[in-house]
Amino acid sequence: MSSVAHVAIHSSQFPDQIRRDLLQSLRTRQVNHKFHYDSPRQTQKWLALHQACSPSRTDADCAAAYDSAFAAAVQRLLPAAAVHLIGLGCGGGQKDTRLLQSLQKAGKQVAYTPSDVSVAMVLVARETALSAIPARDCHPLICDLATAGDLAEVLAEQAVPAGARLITFFGMIPNFEPQIILPRLASLLRPADHLLFSANLAPGPDYDAGVRRILPLYDNDLTRDWLMTFLLDLGVERADGGLRFTIEDDPAGSGLKRVAASFQFTQTRRIQVDGTPFEFHLGEAIELFYSYRHTPDRVRALLGRHQLEVLDQWITPSQEEGVFLCRRP
Repeated sequence: MSSVAHVAIHSSQFPDQIRRDLLQSLRTRQVNHKFHYDSPRQTQKWLALHQACSPSRTDADCAAAYDSAFAAAVQRLLPAAAVHLIGLGCGGGQKDTRLLQSLQKAGKQVAYTPSDVSVAMVLVARETALSAIPARDCHPLICDLATAGDLAEVLAEQAVPAGARLITFFGMIPNFEPQIILPRLASLLRPADHLLFSANLAPGPDYDAGVRRILPLYDNDLTRDWLMTFLLDLGVERADGGLRFTIEDDPAGSGLKRVAASFQFTQTRRIQVDGTPFEFHLGEAIELFYSYRHTPDRVRALLGRHQLEVLDQWITPSQEEGVFLCRRP
């Protein structure tokens, strides 16, 4: 195996753009979520958190729901000799690798594009995928999905065998404003493409109570350690304030609720980033993170408003996670 990994980097993640996005995050006091995956240390903390708290890792029924979704997707792709799997927000690549293995068992020639904002994360996904496919069939791509306006063209230009395309978008929708990410996602789908889309759900018939019920999945030591890494790396100290988790309504008025994490300063802290000074005052807060919670009906309605048709869905018995197989009608 070669000791060299060939990785494509989109201009949305070039240094100048990253710097602009970081300064904007600090000016607006709303951190772009991509900065929680920026360094190898943050990636490792997130992977540890995912391993400990994600239902897909801790709940056998959740893993089974994904396996059922994979089988259904493979069934729909049976006429195709070759399949290009595109993992948007690939994370550690475990789910995508299971899907690659399912496609191979069905006799498909497969190529894989793991894509994320984090170089470290994409390299982890690539390494995971190499247990199933050779390196020549893996085409890692670093990009910011929210701002890469020409991503459809970039993906079309990749040197992969002609055939069907299957796009995965696992665990990503909670961390994007739906009205921003869903049009972008829909624009990537060609008429013959399929999309496997997962969403974190609020369990039970009472939406408000369901969101309160899953709050401990966020308000825990592993999540706090991961989120605080961003501020600590900038020069903020733990004694400067405290991290708090709240449940809030979607500011856009969609009717959705989200879990939000903010750091509130109890003393003034001055930092400097690339020569730009920032001052956080007593009582001021910076939003570090949010995660929307959905219900199956809300997911289907959201997708439908953006011309994404749900062909089938798999909801875990816990009702905390759902997987949706979609296409553009």
